[in-house]
Amino acid sequence: MHYEWVSFTTDYGTSDGFVAACKGVIAGIAPSVRILDVTHDVSPQDIRRGATVLAQTVPYLPPAVHLAVVDPGVGTARRAVVVVTPTSLLVGPDNGLLLPAADTLGGVLTAYELAEPKYRLPVVSLTFHGRDIFAPAVAHLATGVSPAEFGPEVADLVRLPEPRTVVTARRLTSDIIGVDRFGNLQLAATEAELAALGLRTGDRVRVRHYRSTVDATVGGTFGDVPLGTLVVHVDSAGQVALAVNGGSAVEALGGGSGDVTLSR
Repeated sequence: MHYEWVSFTTDYGTSDGFVAACKGVIAGIAPSVRILDVTHDVSPQDIRRGATVLAQTVPYLPPAVHLAVVDPGVGTARRAVVVVTPTSLLVGPDNGLLLPAADTLGGVLTAYELAEPKYRLPVVSLTFHGRDIFAPAVAHLATGVSPAEFGPEVADLVRLPEPRTVVTARRLTSDIIGVDRFGNLQLAATEAELAALGLRTGDRVRVRHYRSTVDATVGGTFGDVPLGTLVVHVDSAGQVALAVNGGSAVEALGGGSGDVTLSR
């Protein structure tokens, strides 16, 4: 199967030439393929954030070969894989990065290790598999090479631990799964779990993160609360999120990792 599109997600940033080098490799092998950049600003080595961003984005992309590289284990025994889903392929390290996106694309049909040397660059660096292994694999896959040609089937893909949400009669505690550039905190909790706590738009709630405790209001959007105050809302991905109207929830709560507790 041929793919017209490749998507690209990394923690490489754009101040160096890493992204351009990978795109150049893809263009050299598959010059007609179009590349969509999801983001290259995943926090360095933050596999969970990369997995979350990719999973929340791929439903809105065309069928593609999705390349994702957040790879603190580069050069070690961790495997490089291609994951086959009903509509698209996912290429990257076997460290949990790919499976949430695979789930949103209909689930894993099969997966293969990227072991065949002829689909790599002639010289493979121990520290830049994005350029030397993943990018050429993506280009060959996009031009119609079967995933089965790349190496042995993989049946034990690595999956990240599920983020935690606990709801009781008057309290919801949920892991932070992401922080965006505005300082908004995205939680693992869903709209249904917020409703299970009995909270509705306009309700007041106390938000605790580590030693910080801040009063907030349940709303639909940022402007439902006065400037500089905290709103608890359901974001565009269907997750419970914390934001400050005109400010940063990270700053208001003193950090962006760990968990958050909402109390009625």
